[in-house]
Amino acid sequence: MAAADDLSFDPWDPAFVADPYPAYAELRERGRVTYYEPTGQWLVPGHADVSALLRERRLGRTYQHRFTHEEFGRTAPPAEQEPFHTLNDHGMLDLEPPDHTRIRRLVSKAFTPRTVERLKPYVHGLAGELVDGLVRAGGGDLLSDVAEPLPVAVIAEMLGIPEADRGPLRPWSADICGMYELNPSQETAARAVRASVEFTAYLRELIALRRKEPGDDLISGLIAAHDEGDRLTEQEMISTAVLLLNAGHEATVNATVNAWWALFRNPEQLAALRADHSLVPSAVEELMRYDTPLQLFERWVLDDIEIAGVTVPRGAEIAMLFGSANHDPAVFAEPERLDLTRVDNPHISFSAGIHYCIGAPLARIELAASMTALLERAPTLAPTAEPRRKPNFVIRGLEGLPVTL
Repeated sequence: MAAADDLSFDPWDPAFVADPYPAYAELRERGRVTYYEPTGQWLVPGHADVSALLRERRLGRTYQHRFTHEEFGRTAPPAEQEPFHTLNDHGMLDLEPPDHTRIRRLVSKAFTPRTVERLKPYVHGLAGELVDGLVRAGGGDLLSDVAEPLPVAVIAEMLGIPEADRGPLRPWSADICGMYELNPSQETAARAVRASVEFTAYLRELIALRRKEPGDDLISGLIAAHDEGDRLTEQEMISTAVLLLNAGHEATVNATVNAWWALFRNPEQLAALRADHSLVPSAVEELMRYDTPLQLFERWVLDDIEIAGVTVPRGAEIAMLFGSANHDPAVFAEPERLDLTRVDNPHISFSAGIHYCIGAPLARIELAASMTALLERAPTLAPTAEPRRKPNFVIRGLEGLPVTL
């Protein structure tokens, strides 16, 4: 085990947030597990360990299926944060079996290969329309003009959220996701609570409407599900819808702008992609690896576990560093080099194990659709200024990406 005192790992340092990858290299060289006092977490930076721990049943996204807060040596969240935690704790990402299994089985019916394949024409058509708008304007903000509206519209369409109601979805999502950063502030928590209350109230109304007037959408499908023992409570339906919206577009938005900023900074790779659009599938995988949109994923230690001879005790929290694992030279040749032709690319940007991203096939289609549309319809796309990076560490993205043609 290494102490983190003299490392450059600092999630609140803008220089680290701008480029955390050198600090990850330091962590990997120091050892397989490092206790980080500022967050009270055990940092795990290596690909093999992260991959194994994502499948480890002695770890959990929650502990409340087995322990009370007191039994686990933890303090219950403040009462004023209850709306956020009620919303968050009933989504399948923060549940363990059997509840996780029950909910995922129902939701996965909407993400079968056949269902996702049927969405392809809609996704590609919408991507083309958005890029055409950017071209007509002679440029704009790649984030707000293309990267953001595409996945928001797709997941809202799947859920059955009317177009007129979609305006608040992205702000609600951004405010809720602020709570997934390390040691969020009281102001961040207050915004997340307000968004949770408003989003919950909206979905209660939508669910009531779908009970009376079912449609061909996921919320109607969850209401209608009557497999024995597989019904969702209303709170589970609400939490599932919010989770799908947040996970279904937050990472895709950030992956899109991270990818294009990486391409602009690697002009020889961008030139190769522009010359050969058949590279798009491998480019999507490599860009997800190269600048990972979700940098850290947490798990609770439900039973003592040993990592590299170090016992991490029950009640501790492990922070698996996806961004570091995706740059591990033990797995990726020349990991700091962007290589759109990389063949052996077992990145873990979509996680692994029972919490593997259920929407990964859809995310890949969305990323490929927007990339293809930009390559075909905006072949001279170029940045007009260096973008401002979001101050967040865990969810990695840009404030915007101004571009011109």
